[in-house]
Amino acid sequence: MATSPNSNADGTPGSNGSNAHTEGHVITISGMYENYFLDYASYVILERAVPAIEDGLKPVQRRILHAMYEKDDGRYHKVANIIGNTMQYHPHGDAAIGDALVNVGQKELLIDTQGNWGDFRTGDSAAASRYIEARLTKFALEVAFNPQTTNWTVSYDGRKREPVSLPMKFPLILAQGTDGIAVGLSTKILPHNFIELCKASIDILRGKNVKIYPDFMTGGSITVNDYQGGQRGGKVKVRAKIEKADKHIILIKELPYGVTTVSLAESIGKAVEKGQIKIKKIDDNTAAEVEIAIELMPGTSPDVAIDALYAFTDCEVSISPNACIIVEDKPIFTNVEEILRISTENTKDLLRQELEIKRHELEEKWLFASLEKIFIENRIYHQIEECESWEEVMAVIYRELRKYVSTPSENPKDSDKRLKLFRELTDDDITRLTEIRIKRISKYNGFKADELIERLIEELEDVAHHLANLTDYAVAYFQNLLDKYGKGRERRTTIAEGFETIQITSVVANNAKLYVDRKEGFVGMGLKKEGEFVCDCSDIDDIIVFRKDGKMVVTRIADKTFVGKDILHVDVWKKADERTTYNMIYVDAKSGVSKAKRFNVTAITRDKEYDLTMGNPNSKTLYFSVNPNGEAELVSITLSPASPARIKVFDFAFADLEIKGRASQGNTVTKYPVKKVVLKEAGQSTIGAIKVYMDEVSGRLNTDERGKYLGAFDTGVLVMCLYNDGTYELNDLDLTRRYDVNTLLYIGKFDPEQVVNAVYFDGNKEWTMVKRFKIETSKLGEKFSFISDHKNSKLLFASVKENPRIEYSVKVKGKKLDGEVSLGEFMDVKGWKAAGNRLSDQKLLGVKELESVGSSTVGPKGVNSGQPAPVGSKSPEPPSEESDKKFHAGDTIDFDVKGQGKLF
Repeated sequence: MATSPNSNADGTPGSNGSNAHTEGHVITISGMYENYFLDYASYVILERAVPAIEDGLKPVQRRILHAMYEKDDGRYHKVANIIGNTMQYHPHGDAAIGDALVNVGQKELLIDTQGNWGDFRTGDSAAASRYIEARLTKFALEVAFNPQTTNWTVSYDGRKREPVSLPMKFPLILAQGTDGIAVGLSTKILPHNFIELCKASIDILRGKNVKIYPDFMTGGSITVNDYQGGQRGGKVKVRAKIEKADKHIILIKELPYGVTTVSLAESIGKAVEKGQIKIKKIDDNTAAEVEIAIELMPGTSPDVAIDALYAFTDCEVSISPNACIIVEDKPIFTNVEEILRISTENTKDLLRQELEIKRHELEEKWLFASLEKIFIENRIYHQIEECESWEEVMAVIYRELRKYVSTPSENPKDSDKRLKLFRELTDDDITRLTEIRIKRISKYNGFKADELIERLIEELEDVAHHLANLTDYAVAYFQNLLDKYGKGRERRTTIAEGFETIQITSVVANNAKLYVDRKEGFVGMGLKKEGEFVCDCSDIDDIIVFRKDGKMVVTRIADKTFVGKDILHVDVWKKADERTTYNMIYVDAKSGVSKAKRFNVTAITRDKEYDLTMGNPNSKTLYFSVNPNGEAELVSITLSPASPARIKVFDFAFADLEIKGRASQGNTVTKYPVKKVVLKEAGQSTIGAIKVYMDEVSGRLNTDERGKYLGAFDTGVLVMCLYNDGTYELNDLDLTRRYDVNTLLYIGKFDPEQVVNAVYFDGNKEWTMVKRFKIETSKLGEKFSFISDHKNSKLLFASVKENPRIEYSVKVKGKKLDGEVSLGEFMDVKGWKAAGNRLSDQKLLGVKELESVGSSTVGPKGVNSGQPAPVGSKSPEPPSEESDKKFHAGDTIDFDVKGQGKLF
């Protein structure tokens, strides 16, 4: 039989040519391509690359966990068996399943591993699947599985059922992070801290706004200034943690996210080849902890080498997050705060479903227990002895039960004494009663039955309470997760500002308040009502306590901790603090001798009680003081009137004592009984003034020589600040404080004789004024304005130099005039509230500080003047066109009329 060129041998339409004929209609190849491509793209997005919002899992991860749950018996299973079981649900090869399983296992959250699972820090791969084992963690079993609240579908071959999504009661996608590349889009969600996620979920439930930031298992430090909630367009920079072992060796102790020790060493090698960094040798000593030792070439500065590592190697990487998730079978781009909100609300809804299921189960148990009690105690079973058919048995039991119970359809009156059921009786209920064995009837214990019913009622009341207060129940659920599984999951990645290396306690500073109940001997954050406020602190700080009995203890801050009665001093303790010095006089109970000592507390064992006396019972402290900069005061000691001492009042100087360890017994002050010890004179530091710097990026004060040097601060020296809004402020030295460098004009040591020079525009008079004043206020922590309080008033220039010289410009009759003036010669020092002297009757276009040379004062350029004339319409000879072009408001100036400040 002949066939056409475009037909198959059996006569069906062939595929040659531009058209494919199928059942009488034509499908173009271009149309096939479009449809097939869309199907493929949808499959890759929904089934492979992007996780679902409900459980934060990709399909392969969900199927692995479901397969493990099916096999879970509390023991480890061979990974090869888990892979085989997963292949019943996942239509791909064992290699893809094995890689996904190892990836989830290395995150140490859902899977408990045993054997060589590789190392994400070094990039080492796991052993073969037949050699390693795994099981679900207790955390995974608690938060990820509940068959009663799971939506099911059939597997790819129709033989099994698998979950559409797991009932995940935790923001897993944010804890583990994820990345995937699909057709036309990608997703990259960075991992976040477990503890912070739990706390943030609690805050969301309480209606608060939250901010969460990434935290990596590899540690390092991260800048989050441009994180933008992890949404598309945001960016973070992550750095390795680098330490200086000595002047020749630096150590890399923590890695950036996504970087292994092998890839980092390779990037360092490439930088060496390019001559970007001088290194003699690299040794990878990573074992339990990461350590890459870098030996520098002779003459190479460690600080310069560290900067080069950040600049030219993977010690610093830039990551662009892209939060994309599947919501209702569609990919959406959002931010991590929104993901957390959705996850928290989903958890709340799952908890509601579980409570409703539990309520239904308890109601059914209560109903049958009640019916059983009525059936047995009222001997209803005797009524069915003469029944001849099953239908008659059912009818008799129905009839007899109606005497004791009422159903919702009956609408019983309040006087009805019958037991009210929550639903109608069914044939199944009657059938269950007929199935009660004679043995149970004969041994029925009504007392135990009543106890069971009461217990079921109490449980029903608890469930009803939880449902009525679902938000509080969800808060308690997250708090329980935090308490059970939060230990050991503290933040590993340091949040840095401008890559200033800081501790996590600096980030969460002042997120709690410390209180003390001295009478009862308690300290903590939860004593607001009964205790006295001590200081602002972090909720991860250590607290140091000194008692009158000469004992000292350091404990981790909590809501309420008993530390002993008769508390003398309580404060936040800083490890390795060698400047804070404690001065103490105590009396030894055994010998009666009073001793004095000075000591630091640099290292301790938490919750261990230290005896600061000679160790004899009933010893007590006579005098105690805390000196943040090693001050040594003078005290007056009064002996007991009955003592035989000839001199009963004398002075004692702590400056005569050396600072020793806390275990030292101290020097003898007197062997006679002491009546009292009082402070006579405050002392100076005996360990020298502290050199203070300010990091000009973060605005933090430090003693690590980072940033601008402010000076050596001794005891009592204050910090003075000038701000670009025309205010000044005095403060005690506080190394934990962060100043806003965008508003700060000057910061330094306060000198009462120091003169502040200012040029400002007075909004009331619409004049430009000059004022020179000394700071006369003494109140600390409060800003005082030294310009007029009009809304249009604006500070144009400020300096603490002795005689600053400025160049200014002003527009007169359409032309710009320039002038110079030495402020110290322009006017005398006046009070800080004085308005000052007029420089111009209008607002200046710009002000620029010049080098102070000579002492002459010049008015508008080209006009010499013994005294500076105010610039205005009555100025002397107008400047030439040449001078009109010499200085413009748009040129470089220190402070323009828009109020943009600069640190002078």
